[in-house]
Amino acid sequence: MDNKKVDVRRQIKDILQESALVKKAIADKYSDLIGAIAELIINAYRNGGKVVLFGNGGSASAAQHIAAELVGQFLIDRQPLPAIALNTNTSILTAIANDYGFDLVFARQVEAMVRSVDVVIGISTSGNSPNVVDAIRVAKEKGAKTVGLTGITGGRLATIAELTLTVPSNSIPRIQEAHITIGHIICEIVEKELAEVM
Repeated sequence: MDNKKVDVRRQIKDILQESALVKKAIADKYSDLIGAIAELIINAYRNGGKVVLFGNGGSASAAQHIAAELVGQFLIDRQPLPAIALNTNTSILTAIANDYGFDLVFARQVEAMVRSVDVVIGISTSGNSPNVVDAIRVAKEKGAKTVGLTGITGGRLATIAELTLTVPSNSIPRIQEAHITIGHIICEIVEKELAEVM
């Protein structure tokens, strides 16, 4: 085997091991917090609320991925659960960005759609995305439960969200991978709990 193939194989193993170590650290440190986030969502659904998510770039993909698992199904064929990703409607995003500025693309939607019974989840690897932070602030003002998913520093999001899970990594890819894993765990817990009473 030539050296280039050996180097690529080593790189792949190193990346996978790094990802596994990040998830192991989350399991050791944040299992209770993940459970608490799932409980917030379960309570919201039981009280007629919904889950609202948003983020930018890869975090936008995570937001709509998690919303899709809740509205569709994760592992169980059950009634749909109301969830929406605010980063999916290009007409709304571009209208608000054009008229009010990009920093308000999520906050204005939160103002329009969020109620006190809802759970609002802002996703930002840095924790400092102005549009995510501002939308969480507005959600809190409306009395909704707020959750932040960030990277190791937590950023401004960690100081404003009611519950914040700071993935213990500085690597954007590892943080984003962890956010999807956390989202899947939460969906599985929520779905199992609520499917039993549907």
